[in-house]
Amino acid sequence: MQRILQQAGRRLGGGRSFAAGLVAAGVTLLYPPVCMACKAATDSSDTLCPACWGAMRFIAEPLCDRLGTPFPVDYGGALLSPAAIADPPVFARARAVALYEGPARELVQRLKFNDRLELAKGMGRLMAVAGRDLIADCALVVPVPLHWTRAWARRCNQATELARVIAAQTGVTLAPGLLRRVRRTHTQVGLTRAQRRDNLQGAFRLSTEAALALTGRRVLLVDDVLTTGATCNAAARVLLRGGAAAVDVLTFARVAADA
Repeated sequence: MQRILQQAGRRLGGGRSFAAGLVAAGVTLLYPPVCMACKAATDSSDTLCPACWGAMRFIAEPLCDRLGTPFPVDYGGALLSPAAIADPPVFARARAVALYEGPARELVQRLKFNDRLELAKGMGRLMAVAGRDLIADCALVVPVPLHWTRAWARRCNQATELARVIAAQTGVTLAPGLLRRVRRTHTQVGLTRAQRRDNLQGAFRLSTEAALALTGRRVLLVDDVLTTGATCNAAARVLLRGGAAAVDVLTFARVAADA
């Protein structure tokens, strides 16, 4: 038996690679791949089943160049939505994988509140594709930070987990400690746009070494979901004041601009 395994290993490029293949096969047998959203059987891990893929409202062109919200009709060229014109964001551009509903909402909620950190891998890969134009221009990937009390309660920062995957996929430098949340804010749920802005006043601060890292560089700000944009606006404002050339935003999901 050992001789047979050794021969198979040589045919597959060596004993070590063969042994690794056996281990991988064993893991697959014990833990077969399932859909990230509904746990139905899939061909590979960190992906969606056909049903959940079809239920995702993926965001693709044509879309608003600033807010990243989809247009129903392709008007040609780079256009701005009425929301972006009426209330321009502090950040330069925003992109997201899908609208915040259905499987996309389920994934965000599970990653944030149910300690499902393994979801970050598949979600981050989808974000790297959706934000490829932003990533091509950026020099740093910065996650939106949590206040330490919330990070301790959740045992992680979901934005950091997503940013880590994006940085690993693209080779862009990850700077998780560059931006800090120094004030614990009230939950944003149920607040108006004005109340959200007021709630985030003074919430973010740069680390002491941020000036050297930021000066003249374009930043990709990463979070799980974009709602009114108040959080990303507040964080982007601090980054720009610290010397960043521009700030773009990449999230897994986003609420429609008029919601």
